[in-house]
Amino acid sequence: MSELPLRIQALKTRRADDLSGEYVLDPTHSRIGFVARHAMVTKVRGQFTRFEGRAHLDFARPEASSAQVLIEVASIDTREPHRDEHLRTNDFFDAPAHPHIGFRSTHVQPLGDSDYRVTGDLTIKGRTRPVTIDFEHTGAAKDHFGTTRVGFEGSTRIDRRDWGVVWNAPLETGGVLLSETVLLEFEVSAVPAPTA
Repeated sequence: MSELPLRIQALKTRRADDLSGEYVLDPTHSRIGFVARHAMVTKVRGQFTRFEGRAHLDFARPEASSAQVLIEVASIDTREPHRDEHLRTNDFFDAPAHPHIGFRSTHVQPLGDSDYRVTGDLTIKGRTRPVTIDFEHTGAAKDHFGTTRVGFEGSTRIDRRDWGVVWNAPLETGGVLLSETVLLEFEVSAVPAPTA
């Protein structure tokens, strides 16, 4: 019998042991964004520029992993200042009363060698509802400072009305100005958490 499968399994085990642990998001190399349809004909893309997050990653037992993220609502950026100011009002996120968006995972399900389904509680404008996000583990490497980095990309679609983000305007040609369905996008680079 060939020893190759045993070698591969040993490499996978060592990789899991090497990468498993406590991590924090690197916001300078991560993106939390969204996409909504505008006027029924095009898309508006935006992102939040200030956020923080932590994760416990267990590559040997993915179901034991967990994550949480806190996003500063006022950091919303769609590359149009007047639109961003409107998004910060009570018509949308009501940043003065609800300055943060939060996510806390409740379950992680492995879907394959590098795919995971993360279920958790998303809080917007004081309302908390469950969401499911499919992630792909895009790799791991050491950067030029010798810091281990792990990457994930994921997305999910939500109905913004479920969180009380209901503002809209009718169009003369029919339909509405903004889609109720919004695509959330996550591009994550995480580094080991500082030790106490």
